[in-house]
Amino acid sequence: MTTVLDSRATGKVAGAPPARSKRPRILQYNFLGGLAGWLWLLVVIIPIYWIVITSFKLQNDYYDTSPLAPPANPTLENYRFVLENDFVRYFFNSVIVTVGSVVPAVVVSFMAAYAIVRGSATSRFLRSVNSVFLMGLAIPLQAVIIPVYLIIIKLQMYDTLGAIILPSIAFAIPLSVLVLSNFIRDVPKELFESMRMDGATEWGTLWRLALPLTRPALVTVTIYQGLQVWNGFLLPLILTQTPEQRTLPLALASFQGQYSVNIPAVLASVVLTTLPILTLYIIGRRQLLSGLTAGFGK
Repeated sequence: MTTVLDSRATGKVAGAPPARSKRPRILQYNFLGGLAGWLWLLVVIIPIYWIVITSFKLQNDYYDTSPLAPPANPTLENYRFVLENDFVRYFFNSVIVTVGSVVPAVVVSFMAAYAIVRGSATSRFLRSVNSVFLMGLAIPLQAVIIPVYLIIIKLQMYDTLGAIILPSIAFAIPLSVLVLSNFIRDVPKELFESMRMDGATEWGTLWRLALPLTRPALVTVTIYQGLQVWNGFLLPLILTQTPEQRTLPLALASFQGQYSVNIPAVLASVVLTTLPILTLYIIGRRQLLSGLTAGFGK
């Protein structure tokens, strides 16, 4: 009884652990890390700043003023000059190649990843198919560009947009299968079993269950492969010849050769080429980074 009264009088419960004293938390600053971050930011920002401000300068002003000085009389003449030199055609060629490559690659990869995850435990053939896809990750495009060129010649598709689309699909599938299969493995098996007990076919389970649950992974793969195809330079260079079939990266190289003296016009074409990539990255950067981290970290 005395213990209870004493604990009530002191406001403490008998047998309770002593309360920890609240000490002020000392903030520790990583000055070296912060300095390195600011230096890296300057390394990245200064070239972008120079490209943007120079694209708004006249050719004479570029040589008369400091490279990092903002334009005294900003002008859109360089952008008009670039747009009048078939830039719109090159842009639509890149859109056709990107959409025509990414959409079939993602659809085929999604179905292949589902079949590998669901059937590799019982099918030796599917396990071997998965090994073939993994081997495809180890083959760089530069190593097989000559066989690809000969195949395109045999198919009589040289100097067409289809000649760029078909190899782009083939090289996009292995990585897409790897990422999508890792996400499909995270879907609980009980959900697949419940769908099967309800009478759903494999096709129904694929589109009604696996597709909604792996939508973030599909967005990740679509954005990543879209960026790869949009920036592709080697395939358009080897498999096309006429200016009508050029994509933006190849057209940018031609701008540099044709207008090598007019540096502001070249940089204006760089800005126009980068805008779709930057927009796509801003829209899906979180899903892109999280999806790639989850896909490679398992």
